[in-house]
Amino acid sequence: MTPEIETVSTRNGDARVTWYPAAHPNLVLAASHGAGGGIEARDLQALATTLPTHGVTVALVEQPWRVAGKKVAPAPKTLDAGWRDLWPALRAPGLPVIAAGRSAGARVACRTAAELGATAVLALSFPLHPPGKPEKSRAEELLGAGLPTLVVQGGNDPFGKPAEFPDSPLYELVEVPYGDHGFAVPKRAPVSQDEALVTITDAVVAWTRSLV
Repeated sequence: MTPEIETVSTRNGDARVTWYPAAHPNLVLAASHGAGGGIEARDLQALATTLPTHGVTVALVEQPWRVAGKKVAPAPKTLDAGWRDLWPALRAPGLPVIAAGRSAGARVACRTAAELGATAVLALSFPLHPPGKPEKSRAEELLGAGLPTLVVQGGNDPFGKPAEFPDSPLYELVEVPYGDHGFAVPKRAPVSQDEALVTITDAVVAWTRSLV
């Protein structure tokens, strides 16, 4: 189906939601981008293409700073406020909503999902720590989500490799072999870029089925 674009007013300016509707949806996956890119990210686009054929409507969210053309994301509290203001629009279809995001967007989802009444959290490329600074862990944000959580992480992500994540029953983790923070895989890798994206979409499809 053709995406539907909706402008949503927030206290931080206009945000934009691009809807990819499923024909017979039972869930909405609302996903926002990271601090260094937009909804054109390969993983977000792969999910938007794939999930609607499995009964999940996808809403890709552009935060106000991105819509305004700014290059630098605002502070976490500002990101959280914009996400909260968007939530009524994301719940408008009347379906359970999965709070999702990549990188900084994943952090927003983890911090706010429980209070907003989300069904679950999908964290793509969760930035467990700044590159080269494992001592500055953000594990508490992930573990504090308080909802069924799936983390999809590149095997070579400088913001946190899968082996660096704490053992916990509070979330599931799927590794994308050889993937970096944007899930790009080197040309010399024994898996192709398309195969890496299938790893992501297959994992998320299976997980969403477990939620309904």
